Amino acid sequence: MASEAQEISNKIQELGAIISAAKAEKKPMEEWKAALDEMLQLKAQYKEITGDDYGPPTKDSKEKKTTSSVEPQQECSEKNKAKNEAKAKAKAEKEAKKARQRAEREQREREKVERLAGVGQDNFGDAPLVQSSTITDKHWTNIGDLKPVLAGEEVRVRGYLQTTRLVGKGAFVLLRSGLFSVQGVCFESKDISNAMVKYIGGLPSESVVDVVGTLTVPNQPIESATQKMVEIAISQFHCVNKTSAPMPFLMEDACRPDCGKETDVGAYTGKEKESEDGLVRVGQEVRLDNRWIDLRTPANQAIFRIESMVGHLFRENLMNKGFVEIHTPKIIGGASEGGSEVFTLDYFGQKACLAMSPQLHKQMTAACSGFERVFETGPVFRAENSNTRRHLCEFTGFDMEMAIHEHYDEILDVFSDLFIAIFDGLNERCKTEIERVREQHPFEDLKYLKPTLKITYAEGCKLLRDAGVDQDDYEDLSTENEKKLGDIVKQKYGTDFFFMDKYPLSVRPFYTMPCPENPKLSNSFDFFIRGQEILSGAQRIHVPELLEERANAWGIPLDDIKSYIDSFRYGALPHGGGGIGLERVVMLFLGLPNIRKSAWFPRDPKRIAP
Repeated sequence: MASEAQEISNKIQELGAIISAAKAEKKPMEEWKAALDEMLQLKAQYKEITGDDYGPPTKDSKEKKTTSSVEPQQECSEKNKAKNEAKAKAKAEKEAKKARQRAEREQREREKVERLAGVGQDNFGDAPLVQSSTITDKHWTNIGDLKPVLAGEEVRVRGYLQTTRLVGKGAFVLLRSGLFSVQGVCFESKDISNAMVKYIGGLPSESVVDVVGTLTVPNQPIESATQKMVEIAISQFHCVNKTSAPMPFLMEDACRPDCGKETDVGAYTGKEKESEDGLVRVGQEVRLDNRWIDLRTPANQAIFRIESMVGHLFRENLMNKGFVEIHTPKIIGGASEGGSEVFTLDYFGQKACLAMSPQLHKQMTAACSGFERVFETGPVFRAENSNTRRHLCEFTGFDMEMAIHEHYDEILDVFSDLFIAIFDGLNERCKTEIERVREQHPFEDLKYLKPTLKITYAEGCKLLRDAGVDQDDYEDLSTENEKKLGDIVKQKYGTDFFFMDKYPLSVRPFYTMPCPENPKLSNSFDFFIRGQEILSGAQRIHVPELLEERANAWGIPLDDIKSYIDSFRYGALPHGGGGIGLERVVMLFLGLPNIRKSAWFPRDPKRIAP
């Protein structure tokens, strides 16, 4: 077997020599491939015989050298070993350095990608649901308080995201809260990722957001914001509540100033004229269909803050004069002022209606219950199918009733002082609100005299006739004639606010006291702003027999007002008062063209929602 293995080994060596020579001569493989195949077969046979792979023949061990020749060889081997170890160590250190540098590069690239993607950053994103789970020491600053004096300080604000603009690697936002707005800016930097900028740019308008940043003073005023002299350099931006439905209109369209002046009288159809300047504006009906959004505009925020202040000033002035606030029922058994223009309902099998005013009950409390001076603020219902710019089916009534000693001029003096106090108070306390309204709905400041101008009904009719208007002293004034009279009074006396008294008895409610000098007239009065009535009042009848007489003249069933008339059978103070329409006062003070603009959620013959 050993001789056979040797023969195969020799043959393999011969074939190897042939193949090497062929390769050296660069002969094509086709000429020596047969030798290669045969050599491979012989190697396989060699392994079968010997059990080992074929390899180059081992060299015979040389004879052992003398001791003197072995020691130098061992010494040389130790030096080579040390040298090789040093080389290996250096190579390992070099490879380790390369690996370390490669890992550092990969880490930097990974961090860059993650930073751009915002991975691990908590300075932007959707905020947790506000569910009253925690209380922190965070402090929010009102946007209206952002002023240059705070420049350099970190501020936190919450507001509606009105607009967003992506510019290059940055974003500009306009944040709005109540009456005020401020611009915020955010540009990519070490702390601001590209993902943060994109997140801000991707949020839908009117989402509620929290913004943290440093307050700065811009080089130029920010004309699009109310806080023109500051802006926020944003460092944190979180969405508290994201708009989840398409907006019915753009807020910048809803905030756009009026194009021209609308009339404030006449029919209201809900149809809108196209803007002469070609800019998009939101129509009144679209606004009212989405009133909760429309109320966000700075102008509307201002209108209803002014309206709130009217209520405050009304209460403040009357309470300082000894008046008591009352709360009367709005479901009554008969029409409070006669007539059929009431909303009727079934009250557990009994006929009832919604009160047209608190008239009967405020008389009871002031004249018959000993309170003497009372007022009320509350809803008033009128089932009048009047589709005009100044009528509503439900409005807020401000009513006053008071006992008098000798003359109903005592009432007129209280009302005159009341309105002057309201007008003065609005001009002093609501300057910012008034300007916000004027920015969108331009108007002239209300002119009024102190004391209030007083003319009789007959004098007013004469002024109209002198101006060429057909008006009889005993006929009711039409809306058009009231408006014309307002213009005449403004031109003649320099005031938008006045009142007339001594109205014809035939055009006043049944409980109005007749004039002692002329039975065709009454001790009644109306107050006007810009030629439109905002208050109607009179001295009331406090004698039951005369009340019955006047109720019969009006055709009012006495059974329907029995408790009212009976309340005057036990001693009643001479008295009078009036009722004010809050929405109309605000509308006319601000020169608005439509009462729906000063009603929170208007109710007219065609609207009962939202």
